[in-house]
Amino acid sequence: MMPVSAYDLPPEDWETESMIPPATAVSSGSDSAMTPSMSESLDQRKRETIARCIEEAKRLNKKLLFGMTTSLVLQSVPLPVDCDLDESLLHTVSSAKNKRIRVKNSPLCTHIWKHVARAGVVEISRNVYALDLFHTWAQLSAHVSLRTLIVLGDAIITAMSRQPALSQGRDAVTIYHDLIRFVEELPHFKGRTMCVRALPLIMPGVDSPKESEERLSLLTHGIPQPVVNYVVPDMIFRSGAPVTLDLAWPEFKVAIEYDGDHHRTNKTQWRRDQEKRSKLVARQWITFVATAANLADEAACAEFSFNVARALALRGAVFDFQVIAMSIEQLAETRLRRQG
Repeated sequence: MMPVSAYDLPPEDWETESMIPPATAVSSGSDSAMTPSMSESLDQRKRETIARCIEEAKRLNKKLLFGMTTSLVLQSVPLPVDCDLDESLLHTVSSAKNKRIRVKNSPLCTHIWKHVARAGVVEISRNVYALDLFHTWAQLSAHVSLRTLIVLGDAIITAMSRQPALSQGRDAVTIYHDLIRFVEELPHFKGRTMCVRALPLIMPGVDSPKESEERLSLLTHGIPQPVVNYVVPDMIFRSGAPVTLDLAWPEFKVAIEYDGDHHRTNKTQWRRDQEKRSKLVARQWITFVATAANLADEAACAEFSFNVARALALRGAVFDFQVIAMSIEQLAETRLRRQG
């Protein structure tokens, strides 16, 4: 008999009432009232719809368990870039088919996850819950590429470490080891092989998905693993804050800083960057600045990786640089063989 979650309700309790009134459902038609404007992102619209779900759940005294991309939104994790799920829908989870939540006139999409009873669900409100981020990551492994699963793993660990309710006193490294143990102990699920391949390439302490993508690009060209969010010894800003580097090879004094748009548009951030880089130059650090353009295509990735590799080699690093990048799958298999 399939375990039943405390958050599941019999189907008949859901079929008689509509959780979301038709006017609030997300529509893919031509109704302009339901189409996000240029200034309104899909993420904003989803949050508004989730808020309506919460209010209706309270009114009807029902319980909803969200999963998949909806759980990511609720727990402040960036959505994966190549997920094959419809992100305009709100994804819910039940432990078995006869426990599926079926709501008329709503944007809810139901999924079966037989491990619901094992999940440490997160209470969003008295009536609304989110599947915990480890289970969410495992579920999504069947819907994203291996590269995206690794980037998502980085983001989940960072999100958990920064939220006391989710970290429960653990730092990012401890959370990463808990994720490894979670995959090892969870009974078979679709996507488990992908999770096993992803684990050796996940890094605790990464600040953004773009930093994860840059790190993976470098690794596929044979560049050694960098230290993420490296704190430079005996170097501080005028404010007294420590100087950190997104990616670094400390023994060779080579580093990479990933600059998003705000690094150019925010004056405070720009001045902080200039102060940091002046201090690094004074200490003989070679610092590369990466942007989205360096990740635009294979040629851009290869050129940037070559420049970093050359700097490392000139500083004494020894490794086999690959002009043509290996696939992320090949990189994962190489890491697994080293571990095994």
